Amino acid sequence: MPRESTVKADKSAKTSSLSAEATITSPAPARADKPARAVKGAAVTAGDATAALDAAAVLRMSADDYMNDSQLKFFRDMLTDMKRQLLDNAGETSEHLRENDMVPDPADRATIEEEHALELRTRDRERKLMKKIDQSLARIDDGSYGYCEETGDPIGLQRLLARPTATLSVEAQQRRELKQKMFGE
Repeated sequence: MPRESTVKADKSAKTSSLSAEATITSPAPARADKPARAVKGAAVTAGDATAALDAAAVLRMSADDYMNDSQLKFFRDMLTDMKRQLLDNAGETSEHLRENDMVPDPADRATIEEEHALELRTRDRERKLMKKIDQSLARIDDGSYGYCEETGDPIGLQRLLARPTATLSVEAQQRRELKQKMFGE
């Protein structure tokens, strides 16, 4: 691989790593029977399924290793952590909405009601995301995760790191959006 390609791959790995870190704020919990270890610097082979990967290590894997056991485990852990965070947020919302803040001022009451409405809309979006996460976990189980639903082509690691619930390749998603724009579907 030429030097220029390596530099570009490293830059894209850093960019994707930042996207993945922005999506997931806390590390996956380590299992008691197998302590997690980060793979930094070294290339990971398909047979090294027990290693806990980071986004950069996933991107460094060869194209032949696409959606191997290590990568599937990485994405399963990522999706499971996202689901746990969404459930935690939902619990906080329930507690927050149960609090009865009775204020005599109508403007303050309206502000509180608007905040509650915004919070409920946010939780509704998270509920929909939870459904997509569950579907993605099911796709990992049936072996179709990482492949486009329309074309069957690989979605790509960078796209999956940025959006782990993606079901379409970039090209298929662009075609779908163009069709929606043209025909209002």
